Amino acid sequence: MRTKEGAPTDRGYLVGIIFFILGLGTLLPWNFFMTASMYFNNRLNTSEWSNGTLTAKKEYYFNNWMTLLSQLPLLLFTLLNSILYPRISEKVRIAGSLVFILILFILTAILVKIPMKEDSFFSITMATIWFINSFGAVLQGSLFGLVGLLPQKYSAVFMSGQGLAGTFAAVAMLFAIASETDDETAALGYFITPCVGTLVTLISYLLLPKLDFARYYLNRSQNYEVDTSHQLLPTETPQESTELNGHANGSVAKENPSSSASEDGDGGKQAFVRLETAEAKETKSSVLEVLKKIWVMAFCVTFVFTVTLSVFPAVTVDVKTVYPGKWERYFIPVCCFLIFNLMDWTGRTVTSLVQWPPKESRLFPILVVSRVVFVPLLMLCNVQERQFLPVLFSNDALFVIIMMFFSVSSGYCVCLSMSYAPQLVAPKDGETAGALMTFFLALGLSLGAAISFLLRFLV
Repeated sequence: MRTKEGAPTDRGYLVGIIFFILGLGTLLPWNFFMTASMYFNNRLNTSEWSNGTLTAKKEYYFNNWMTLLSQLPLLLFTLLNSILYPRISEKVRIAGSLVFILILFILTAILVKIPMKEDSFFSITMATIWFINSFGAVLQGSLFGLVGLLPQKYSAVFMSGQGLAGTFAAVAMLFAIASETDDETAALGYFITPCVGTLVTLISYLLLPKLDFARYYLNRSQNYEVDTSHQLLPTETPQESTELNGHANGSVAKENPSSSASEDGDGGKQAFVRLETAEAKETKSSVLEVLKKIWVMAFCVTFVFTVTLSVFPAVTVDVKTVYPGKWERYFIPVCCFLIFNLMDWTGRTVTSLVQWPPKESRLFPILVVSRVVFVPLLMLCNVQERQFLPVLFSNDALFVIIMMFFSVSSGYCVCLSMSYAPQLVAPKDGETAGALMTFFLALGLSLGAAISFLLRFLV
């Protein structure tokens, strides 16, 4: 473990600001496409008329396909993590991903102005969603590894940026609607926003190596072996030389840590290094052994995201307000996307103050499973069009209340699951536990996206 003596300061907290921007940039693709579902659905509304009669209406299930094709790349690239990442440098992975995401966002903005058949537009959009989230998965995994080299508070800043990405997208959509321009111009302005955001994210990443504070921590993994060798083989004093000669002649000297520390200021440091070196030599547990210890948390994070993605946004985005008029345009951006993202971020933030139930409690998985009640509750809201289920909660206020509890519980349970898992294993197995939890998180997202097709059909 490297000491922080001599570490430069983070002047103006610039590194913290950059990692906040990087966190924001990792989830911009998913959130901007999700929040723009109204634009895509309106453009894919293919009602065909013949002699004044409605003859056909093709349903593309855009929200379901968008959710599925956004989450499958995350699962796929999590599985390919051990193959892809060691073979490609960090700079290529991060900067390259941001460049491709920028290009794909520019393409999406250009398509706003290009008329084309619905089938062609749907196919191009789905391909864009797949590739943009593939690069996003690589970007997110790489940045998690990068921020892990810095002090722990920077990970919290990075996660905070991720948590506000959805709110940023929802606010951008509200500004686009409030501009009172035609739908095409509003959509163009909306998709230009993530282009600027991604460009700022790229510039921010390229600035990191120029900051002393960032260089100090980001290069420490390369310097670790050299620094450790210097600590284990410090400059000899005459006394130390005599002790070493004594060991060489076969004498065994018993050390007294307290007296050693009093005679030599570096004694405690050397003892710590020896202890750390012994720990480093411990053999890591197998993946199966680690999974046996964290399987409850793995189940929890999978179940939370399965429930959340099964109805949001595939079902919730089709809820209609009972107050027609101008409010109708703002209803989904405010009551669905903005409220969800704000309350999800609130749930994640609360865990820094309250962590209940404790990780050993059986009450926690029960709490996670109980969230399944939100699935029928949201399906019984005023979702249109519907075929089978009745509408029990038509009032806007009831939908907002359900969404608030649904989203705050999602953020709270996810954050607890992800923070509890590493605490259930030895420090040497923390990295394996983190990788497993990332996989099960992606699995939950993909399962939820797949189930959303069935749930939307059952409405």
